[in-house]
Amino acid sequence: MLLAMIDVGSNTIRMAVYKIHDDHAVQVMKRKHTVGLSAYVKEGVMQEEGIRRASEVVSEYRDFLAGMGVQNVVAFTTAALRNAKNSAEAVAKIEEKTGVKIRVISGEEEAAFDFVGATHDLAADDGVLIDIGGGSTEIVMYRARRVVRKMSLPFGSLSLKVAYVRGLLPTQEEVEAIRKEVAKAIEIVCCKLPLMRNVVACGIGGTFKGASALYRLMYGLEEKETRMKTRRFGDILKHYVSGKPLAEEDAERLMLAAPDRIHTLFSGLILADTLMQKLGCREIVYSDSGVREGYLYSEILRA
Repeated sequence: MLLAMIDVGSNTIRMAVYKIHDDHAVQVMKRKHTVGLSAYVKEGVMQEEGIRRASEVVSEYRDFLAGMGVQNVVAFTTAALRNAKNSAEAVAKIEEKTGVKIRVISGEEEAAFDFVGATHDLAADDGVLIDIGGGSTEIVMYRARRVVRKMSLPFGSLSLKVAYVRGLLPTQEEVEAIRKEVAKAIEIVCCKLPLMRNVVACGIGGTFKGASALYRLMYGLEEKETRMKTRRFGDILKHYVSGKPLAEEDAERLMLAAPDRIHTLFSGLILADTLMQKLGCREIVYSDSGVREGYLYSEILRA
């Protein structure tokens, strides 16, 4: 059978269609719209404009799937709608406008789905998983492929951008303000994190996708390379946060690496760099699988 999954995220709203056969799934197609729902949250409340934009995209996906005869559709939402003070009301309005039932998954569920999706094909049995979304960041530590600790930070690349960065790229003062906010939250939420020097760190989400592409371009690596030395995150930030106009070569790299995420890439990189310093991880590997694949494995294929 064909099954469609709609993921209403804090930065993007994505749709993926899978061919399900027995206990296997193959992705047939995918689409995404960069909506930036986190930017529509004012004083903790999701604004009507954000509800309208989300409804438009979900309706577009619904109509496409109906036209293709895809009847099995599941939809879920994460931080932007989950954390809003009017979460239940906002989700109900989107459901009413679109006719699509939307499940609000908790931060703990999101972290669990991230873990299942991202580690499904990894060789390492021990490690830490980091998912930087638009409005939240999930951290999962695991040993022998079993989760030993799950944490969720209440911000992501887009929400930090909206809160701290006025221009396209952050200033040095804005970088320090974000680092201070992230370090404070890590101390409160994560408490005493163990150092993870000898384990594989796995990064998922748009920040790590864009960072991986930019990393390859800056250091002349092949496209298949997904491993990054975390000490270079700080070097990349220093290179781009110089207070000077971008050189043509640097601008070209950014546009090639993350054309639809330039505005949130560096706030996400600051978050990643600060977190990786706290964990002590020397390297991180980008994985293209995450919450959607984890949801598929856990909620669909397992059933």
